Amino acid sequence: MNGLDQVRAVADALLYEGYLLYPYRASAQKNQSRFQFGVLVPPGYRDPSERSALRTECLLEAKDDARLELLLRFLRLRRRCWTGPLSLRGRNADGWDEAEDIEITGSATVGALLAGGVDVPFHLPAAGDKDWHTAAVDGVLRVVAERIDGPYRVVRLRARVENSSPGEFESREQALPSALVSAHVLMRVDAGSFLSMVEPPEWAAPYIARCVNDGVWPVLAGTDDSVLLCSPIILYDHPVIAPESPADLYDATEIDEILTLRTMALTDAEKAEARATDPRAAALIDRVDGMGPDMLDKLHGAIRYLRPAQETAVPEPDPSVPWWDPGMDTSVSPDTDEVLVAGVPVKRGSTVRMRPGARRADAQDFLLADRLAVVEAVLHDVDGKVHVAVTPSDEPDADLARAHGRFLYFAPDELEPL
Repeated sequence: MNGLDQVRAVADALLYEGYLLYPYRASAQKNQSRFQFGVLVPPGYRDPSERSALRTECLLEAKDDARLELLLRFLRLRRRCWTGPLSLRGRNADGWDEAEDIEITGSATVGALLAGGVDVPFHLPAAGDKDWHTAAVDGVLRVVAERIDGPYRVVRLRARVENSSPGEFESREQALPSALVSAHVLMRVDAGSFLSMVEPPEWAAPYIARCVNDGVWPVLAGTDDSVLLCSPIILYDHPVIAPESPADLYDATEIDEILTLRTMALTDAEKAEARATDPRAAALIDRVDGMGPDMLDKLHGAIRYLRPAQETAVPEPDPSVPWWDPGMDTSVSPDTDEVLVAGVPVKRGSTVRMRPGARRADAQDFLLADRLAVVEAVLHDVDGKVHVAVTPSDEPDADLARAHGRFLYFAPDELEPL
């Protein structure tokens, strides 16, 4: 779809996350239970740990005549080596589930969404031959909107994806051919902008807090705020694939260099088994085997940004005090040292509000934002930087964390004194 191509690299990584894991062989235990993210099973498989639908809500600033493009993407399994006609009873021990990309598209004006919404139903009929089969898959993408009262031209969008495939299933293995695997939704508005769910403007925070998201998390995508990616994996706004990453290794939570080196270390027999498992595994093995030293150097690391150095007076160390023994260095005392934060002295026992900075790389840090914490220590590293150790005020095992010295660490500018 026009305007969404710039985010396809990230969306493709989501689509195939966990599809095939190192050592890329069907016989590996980790590849016996697959597809852990974004799976919508048919309603005939009644397992409380599985879902048949996903729901996402977000805020959009747009006029009624703005047009919204919708794109539902998921994998549909192709089951090989069946013992007979498609019956959903099981598969041979040599079987392996491949996948095909499915995209369901739709569009509507904001006015149409406000007037009652739009349904985009889809039906994928069963098909196959003597080598592989696909089961029938049915479902619907529903999108509605409601105007939020106030001076802002903001609507709350609600998208719901339902798997309505027929049949009764006794196991996940039986249900997967009729499932929507790695399901996620992309939205693009031609004249308007989505609001960040992670860092909304102050006036929008109460409305964002009332949005319900089940099974996916919406983040801004692309180079502006006109595209929203509703992802089954929690991401920051505007996620991108590292330019040093040459191709998909199907495990975006791992480090490319480690996976590449491990794959290079596979024996010839292991590589042959991987190539026979899946065409994507064969292409991955061939790509790694043909990787040159220049590409390997790029995988070794990269500097994304440099902060300007601050000139600070560093006292000459006392040669009589071993730098590796904090107990003998009386110039520091984590239990009593303090640091000024916004002009307020902060030390052990102080209450602060956690404000994780944008330079952090862990997507889970936003779960700490705005929560209160108790300062446990003020620490200085050998480079002269200050780190503040804290424990969340609502931490149920705070005493255990203190006993083991397990704290969260923040720079002073990531805390707000109270």
